[in-house]
This record gives sequence, C-alpha cells and structure tokens, in this order.
Amino acid sequence: MAKPSDNPNYKVIAENRRARYDYAIADDLECGIQLQGSEVKSLRTGQSNIAESYATVDDGELWLVNAYIAPYDQAMFGHEDRRRRKLLVNRKELANLWSETQRKGMTLVPLVLYFNHRGIAKLKIGIAKGKKAPDKRETAAKRDWQRQKQRLLKEHG
Repeated sequence: MAKPSDNPNYKVIAENRRARYDYAIADDLECGIQLQGSEVKSLRTGQSNIAESYATVDDGELWLVNAYIAPYDQAMFGHEDRRRRKLLVNRKELANLWSETQRKGMTLVPLVLYFNHRGIAKLKIGIAKGKKAPDKRETAAKRDWQRQKQRLLKEHG
C-alpha cells in the first residue's frame, strides 16, 4: 500500500488489491502520470479503476494501458475513458524497467493510484512475476497461519 494519510492532501484514488494475489512483487516504483484536465477532475471525485490495467514500455516511453477514468460530466472538452496514458519516469528508471520486462520476463503492474502530499496524481507500479496456482495456495496458507497465530497469541497471552 501507499503511505499513511497524515497529510490532508494525500488521498488514495484506486488500488489494485488483486495484484498482490496474482503476482509476486519484486520491486515498486512511483511515477507521475500525464493527465488531461477533465481526468484530474474525475479522479478528485474518485471515479477510476486500475484493476484490469498494466504498464508497458513502447518506443522508449512508459505507458499505462486500459486504466479506467470515468468521463467528467461538467467538462467542456471530455476525454476517452480507457485511453493510453503516458507515465513519467527518468531515463535511468525507464532503462531498468525495459531490461526487467524484456530480458527477465517481468510484468509491470499498477498497484496504487493516489494524490501525493502536494496534490499531484502519482501511480505506484510494481515489477512483478506471475504466480502459478501452487504459489497462490502457499500464500493463502501463510496468511491463514498468521491469522491463526495472532488469535492464539491474543487468547493465551
């Protein structure tokens, strides 16, 4: 998850909770996102979804594909709700992301879309490897054991 909300400007807009279940997240990266005015207004009302989206490196640029931002009704010039949006990272980070995806077979998964403490929209993407069914079962078993262990500690001491 993102940082705790100790600042009034900080606000989580959309979170991809399924990503941690489906992928083993190796590393994460905060990046900016290039938005139109009506998209920012729509995000401020909290109407977005990044669950089915992914990030990709094309022609030396990082793109967010298939993220949903609802159209803003009061906008004079609207936007497409599922258009490709450019993600803003520096060249060194972009080269690292390209090598992770092309050479090592990793995937770029959006984790959290949020407004930072300055009120600027940011996206946290994870560099991830897909989990197979046995890995998912193992993760669920670990989570259940942790819950059971906490209950036992709470009851007995």
